Amino acid sequence: MSWLLRDGDVLASLEEARGASGRTRGLLGRDGFEGALLLRPARSVHTIGMRFPIDVAYLDAELHVLAMTRMHPWRVGLPRWHARCVIEAEAGSFDRWKLAVGDELEIK
Repeated sequence: MSWLLRDGDVLASLEEARGASGRTRGLLGRDGFEGALLLRPARSVHTIGMRFPIDVAYLDAELHVLAMTRMHPWRVGLPRWHARCVIEAEAGSFDRWKLAVGDELEIK
């Protein structure tokens, strides 16, 4: 298991979606999710078939937060061309973590 950190502080446990099938599945089929899911590489996400709203952070190659949004089920997000990966978490997580555009994240 990995951890998502900002300035040395643990924000959440981190699961990484591996391979094309893992990235495509993402959080689909789950009723909720504790922690964060990293999709890499990724520039956009969708919530078609999701059962709950999610927070989405678009990150560059150095894991700087470029943009954030909240997505409700059955939506398709626009691609962020400078993004290299995406963090997904249950809606409200980013508020609890006080995540902001410009934050530099780390994975341990």
